[in-house]
Amino acid sequence: MPFAFHRFFLNTCCVGTVLMTCWIGIGLSDEIERPSEPRVSITPRTPVEPNSATQKSASIRLDVKVVQISVTVTDPWDRPVAGLRPNDFRLFEDDVEQKIVYLSGEEAPASVGLIFDASGSMRDKIETSVAAVDQFFQTSLPGDEFLLVRFSDKPTLITGFTDDTREISGWLHSIRPKGWTALHDAIYLGIQKMKTARNSRKALLVLSDGGDNNSRYSAPEIRDLVRESDVRIYSIGLQIGMFQGGRFLEKISDEAGGRMIRVRKLEELPEAMEKLSRDLRSQYLLGYYSTNAQNDGRFRRVRVQVNHPTVHASWRRGYYAPAE
Repeated sequence: MPFAFHRFFLNTCCVGTVLMTCWIGIGLSDEIERPSEPRVSITPRTPVEPNSATQKSASIRLDVKVVQISVTVTDPWDRPVAGLRPNDFRLFEDDVEQKIVYLSGEEAPASVGLIFDASGSMRDKIETSVAAVDQFFQTSLPGDEFLLVRFSDKPTLITGFTDDTREISGWLHSIRPKGWTALHDAIYLGIQKMKTARNSRKALLVLSDGGDNNSRYSAPEIRDLVRESDVRIYSIGLQIGMFQGGRFLEKISDEAGGRMIRVRKLEELPEAMEKLSRDLRSQYLLGYYSTNAQNDGRFRRVRVQVNHPTVHASWRRGYYAPAE
């Protein structure tokens, strides 16, 4: 099925990325090893040193003095809105309006991490879910790259970044669902592996049918990690039967500048995948010089308004300033 989409080019900027919960029933390397204790803890972020890698923001980044933010705009029918100009947007940092100095809507290749649920509850949904991922691959363009994390009792990196979608499709078609649902750990592993992405537009695409019941990492810890990452998250929640993971996926997707789509019938899955593909490919890049010159390492909240009352915009909700 063909899809219309736009893509933009992100100069030296950062772009939000996509996360999709993907599973494959054959384990390779790069699993999250389980310690003797049942849980771990992510240390809360503290002001970073000048050379720390955490000076980088997520899909918003301070590069010299320029802050760059990727924004997706859709109409009431959930279709991307093209042709907007800088004066169609207003942008605020910590409630202080900023001057937008440029806007770009050019296409750019993407690095996408597929996070695929292979737990036992996916048994009657696996065939349709794999077909939806194959559908997503049909929208790929030169320069795109993909990795695959499948998860059940624990997450496993099946393949690192590759432009060979047939290889990933082959792994997906070999899945045999079983086990519990380590959703949080899978997202953690996906974000860590996205650090090797070669494209500035980065995203996780998560596909799952349930809430977490077997992870070391908690939901608040994963939300903190997402806030600091350079990855947009797009999620599909298969809300068929008992589905418990919707609020968590919705929160982290929104925080990362992506979104979650609930699928209540399997026949709705192809349309949901098409919508997420359009969102990923149709983004604006806004640039501004922050009026806050302090390099204090603090989190700065960003808010975007579009001067058209009927449209909807999504963007990463903030970034961490550099620290001296």
